[in-house]
Amino acid sequence: MRDIAERTGLPQPYLEQILLALKGAGLVRSKRGVGGGYTLARPADEILLSQIVSAVDGPITLGDFGKPHEDGACDHEGQCVLLDIWNQAGAHMRTYLEGYTLDEIADMARGDRPWA
Repeated sequence: MRDIAERTGLPQPYLEQILLALKGAGLVRSKRGVGGGYTLARPADEILLSQIVSAVDGPITLGDFGKPHEDGACDHEGQCVLLDIWNQAGAHMRTYLEGYTLDEIADMARGDRPWA
């Protein structure tokens, strides 16, 4: 983990939080002891970017808005329309992130595949 922290410039405690979130989502597994660490729980071509983002940041949305007509979400004129637009934008973002696997992203980072 120290190696990852040094290469990414992330503080080790923050990196540990990320790895625990990924472990909780079933994307990585940990091994204790000598030679221990983290490994992918399944092949990189089966792990979607959307799954990684959701594991670390929570559900992929473009805001924390209530559904139209719930909890006073539409008390102001036009707000329901805007809420629907934000919900659709969030759905598009989720679909876009589902279009990339960890394997593809690693290829892009190595220069073995064109960037998105």
